Amino acid sequence: MTQSGLHIGGATTGIDIGGVDSIVIRDPLTNRPYIPGSSLKGKMRSLLEKFHNLKQYPVTEDISIHQCQSSEEYKNCDLCKIFGVVAVKNTDSKEKKESLEKESWKPTRITVRDAILTEKSIEDLENADTDLPFTEVKWEAVIDRVTSRAMPRQIERVPAGVIFEFQLNFNVFEEKDKEIFKQVLLAMELLEHDYLGGQGTRGYGQIQFQNLEIFWNSNEDYKNGTCDLDTKNPIYKIENVAMAKQRFDQILSKLNVSE
Repeated sequence: MTQSGLHIGGATTGIDIGGVDSIVIRDPLTNRPYIPGSSLKGKMRSLLEKFHNLKQYPVTEDISIHQCQSSEEYKNCDLCKIFGVVAVKNTDSKEKKESLEKESWKPTRITVRDAILTEKSIEDLENADTDLPFTEVKWEAVIDRVTSRAMPRQIERVPAGVIFEFQLNFNVFEEKDKEIFKQVLLAMELLEHDYLGGQGTRGYGQIQFQNLEIFWNSNEDYKNGTCDLDTKNPIYKIENVAMAKQRFDQILSKLNVSE
């Protein structure tokens, strides 16, 4: 649920919505705003890196991220196990490059789907007196600190109180991966205490994860065709992320029983 106005920018090429200076991303088929899974996943990873104070490595002149540089380092890094490791490409010879890429590439365990509006929120927004379909427009003024000149602008936002359906998949490759899932819950909690999207330091982008349902699909479920989440019961229901972290041992026990 959005706790404050949310702005995740969309492409402006060829689009003119009421003269708004900065528009939100929308589904081109329904014209409804949504939250890209890449925005959620990227912010969760970034916040976990900062929380654990992980060493940053440059990937471009302007960007540095954490990424384990050796198999030994990877063994003790929950973050790289969750989000994966891209193959090393900056090498001198073709033979060395192929060897490093094979050794250094590691798969991601997490998949974050795009979050879409719930039917209730769609109905509420259609009945609301919003500036644009499903969204509000917030006027702001950028002040030039030298001349004190005010430059007004319009920012499109999803209003506070809107609910998106959010789905996250976590792959378990080995038994101890189940314990790493607690780091995913931590990343979600950190995101609640930070912000999602743009203009966060101005009050935008406060969100909260609510009414969590945890499902488990085993190898046998996939073999037998019993992995449809629409027909399965969750192994655990919990109100929010903080409670999920507090009761993680209970969730873990449910996962082990579900094997």
